[in-house]
Amino acid sequence: MEKYKVTIGLEIHAELKTQTKMFCDSKNDPDEKRPNVNICPICMGHPGTLPVINKEAVKHVLKIGVAVGGKIADFTEFDRKNYFYPDIPKGYQISQYKYPLVSGGSINGVELTRIHLEEDTARSSHDTGDYSLVDFNRAGLPLMELVTEPVIHSAEQAVAFAKELQLLLQYTGVSDANMEKGEMRVEANISISDTDKFGTKVEVKNLNSFRAAERAIAYEIARHMEVLERGEKIVQETRGWDEGKQKTFSQRSKENAHDYRYFPDPDLPKLQLSEIPEFAVEALKKELPELPWEKRERYIKDFGFNKKYSEFLADNPVYAHYFESAIVGVEKDKKAVELTANYLITDIVGIANKEGMEISEKMIGKLTPQNLANVIVMISAGELSSRGAKDLIADALVSGKDANVIATEKDLIQKSDAGALTKIITDILSANQKAVDEYKAGKQASLQFLIGQGMKATKGSANPEMLKSIFLEQLSK
Repeated sequence: MEKYKVTIGLEIHAELKTQTKMFCDSKNDPDEKRPNVNICPICMGHPGTLPVINKEAVKHVLKIGVAVGGKIADFTEFDRKNYFYPDIPKGYQISQYKYPLVSGGSINGVELTRIHLEEDTARSSHDTGDYSLVDFNRAGLPLMELVTEPVIHSAEQAVAFAKELQLLLQYTGVSDANMEKGEMRVEANISISDTDKFGTKVEVKNLNSFRAAERAIAYEIARHMEVLERGEKIVQETRGWDEGKQKTFSQRSKENAHDYRYFPDPDLPKLQLSEIPEFAVEALKKELPELPWEKRERYIKDFGFNKKYSEFLADNPVYAHYFESAIVGVEKDKKAVELTANYLITDIVGIANKEGMEISEKMIGKLTPQNLANVIVMISAGELSSRGAKDLIADALVSGKDANVIATEKDLIQKSDAGALTKIITDILSANQKAVDEYKAGKQASLQFLIGQGMKATKGSANPEMLKSIFLEQLSK
């Protein structure tokens, strides 16, 4: 590996969340199962039709540009990218070539080349035997394309970048970026070289999961090395990923920009973005929410969380929203905040994952943030033990009952009545004379045994500290 320098550049496409498609008023509905219902003469490329730019889609891309510190274009235009394929109804794709909406910027320390806007292609199905089917519902959806500089040097770094971009898209509401639905697709350009110059580039297209992206890139790096070690040359081409065989396969020779015969689309107006007030950088900044990296830093600074906790919450927006809803009013109480995070990350998430439930459905429908807050209040007041809290949370996640109701029904409220506990402890000491003698002889473990018997006798509802105090008092006599 050290002999070769690995260079990777990514091209990532993300479908944008808008009411309608990029250049027409057909519905943008990624969940539509019926084929060819969200279509019209414009997105089907019928002669004589004229496209109209979706303003919201442009704004979405500009917001991402501001979030990553990119340069927002003053002048921009759309171009025709010409190629013939069944999923391109017009015989060309409307995209951007020379004047993208955003230039530069960075995510996760990876520098960006550009972010531009185009229309998506239709969806083809090739599993019907002698013919293929095309569903044009997706044709014309607004599609953001982000291109990185060739500054990534491992499969792991590439996936970390893609995950951070997905989070950014979700935080800003620009895209759901669900890779399983094809709302975000990764393409990797990979080359290796044993000199300071770049090697021959190979593109692996349409990687639809982070797992596939990491394995495909790792596979290509290994394949390139084997080819070069045999004294052969890498062929510049486009390859696909075979999930079943866990290997890439050749699709076609790699096209260059001139193969697409780009030229400005004559049916669409040029845009002078500086003349549109809501596209001003300051206006866009005001619409941005707290970004993933900002949230991580705030959790560390304000709550004293370690890197693991801050990353887990910030990297899972549903968890983060639940957590922040549960600590409303106690943000300054570090102990309460830490307890909330502990029970969320270890218990609630653990139970939900074990049961294979969507965390949002499970938590919001059963153990609400307010319910968890009630649990924390009971723990902080010494009314509920750690064991009792775990049992209560597990029950609430299944039953959906109020935390206080469960605590009462299951007798989980810790007994702090000194008189009642003293009677229980007296009986335990009488029944365990051997342990009493061993403790008085210096065996500290016997005290823990006796306390355990006390917790057992009270079904875990005794206050452990009070129990210990009374035991010590009785044993000192």
